[in-house]
Amino acid sequence: MADNNICPHFGRCGGCSYQDKEYGAQLSLKEEKVRELLAPYADESVWEKAVSSPLIYGYRNKMEFSFGDDKKDGPLTLGLHQKKSFYNVITVDGCNIVDEDYRLIISETLKYFGSRGVSYYHKRRGSGALRHLVIRKALKTGEILVCLVTTSDIYGYEKDVTKAGVLPHNCGLLEGYREMLLGLPLRGGIAGILHMENNLPADTVQSQKTTALYGKEYFFEELLGLKFKITPFSFFQTNSSGAEKLYETVREYCGDISGQKVFDLYSGTGTIAQLLAAVAHDVTGVEIVEEAVNAARENAGLNGLSNCSFIAGDVFKVLSEAGETMGLPDVIVLDPPREGMTAKALSKILSYEVPRLVYVSCKPESLARDMETIAAHGYRIERIRCVDMFPWTRHVETVTLITRA
Repeated sequence: MADNNICPHFGRCGGCSYQDKEYGAQLSLKEEKVRELLAPYADESVWEKAVSSPLIYGYRNKMEFSFGDDKKDGPLTLGLHQKKSFYNVITVDGCNIVDEDYRLIISETLKYFGSRGVSYYHKRRGSGALRHLVIRKALKTGEILVCLVTTSDIYGYEKDVTKAGVLPHNCGLLEGYREMLLGLPLRGGIAGILHMENNLPADTVQSQKTTALYGKEYFFEELLGLKFKITPFSFFQTNSSGAEKLYETVREYCGDISGQKVFDLYSGTGTIAQLLAAVAHDVTGVEIVEEAVNAARENAGLNGLSNCSFIAGDVFKVLSEAGETMGLPDVIVLDPPREGMTAKALSKILSYEVPRLVYVSCKPESLARDMETIAAHGYRIERIRCVDMFPWTRHVETVTLITRA
């Protein structure tokens, strides 16, 4: 039986798959899938109870929405792609995995640009102005970052609306949008409103030029007593309350690391590294995205942590070229992207022969593939726990403690 708060867009929207199932049933299905994939490497004794998300509604702290239409040459829409459709976009102003601030910003943004006849960017034609709307909101601080992504065609509309005098004080289209957002009765507070220009053909959220229409280009979130500065493109777990459960599990699985050296590989903005630095002798994070590394260093400074350092670069290359200067780790934490690790990187990591590996995975198929290589090098799974970060979807995080046999 479905939950009473089933999303009104379920069935058409391609975002969630499990809106028609009770939350407990969703969690069981996710765990069963992980158990099946890891059956060759994990017997019943190593499995621990799956951890529920503290919030199952309004839990997302970041969403990327697209402008478009839900039928050819239909009215402007703003939301997510229709299920099994590359082009159609349905408005999701009733989405229940975000809170009311997101829903209000979506509906008012759509109303604002729709009433002014602003066109979305047509991928086939390569013309139009509106592309994406990115909203990020911190759970603990309530700060909101709104990013409007358009092509440079938006400036043609700027001239039209200014000349027509349809905006207050004869301001431009983007300035009017800023004033509209600042006037909304939001529960959180807007930290920044950004305009991003993107004229590239790929249908991805990116910026060739960013202009702050209001406030800052970042906001702050807090996890487990630490503060983190987050920019529009920073990697940060999209479920803040669930992330605390995930990172508590990682810290538990690392065991007693007092006086020990830890490698945090694929470290992102250094969240795990900083949580472990409070008890470890020192932690070294490695991450290929330079912006994330810069954010990690800044966040470590904000939190007064001097025993964690971060290196920008490919994990395999960094370990191969700077391994001697980094020293030998006692514990390695792995939090790779969805597709897991490359064979070369995994081989290099295993060559350290550390007694404990803690593997954080958001795609169990990748974890199962990597476990085949890890097991062949004399390691076994000692503990494993699913942590649900994505209620109403098929996705789940898995934390695995892997020890040298």
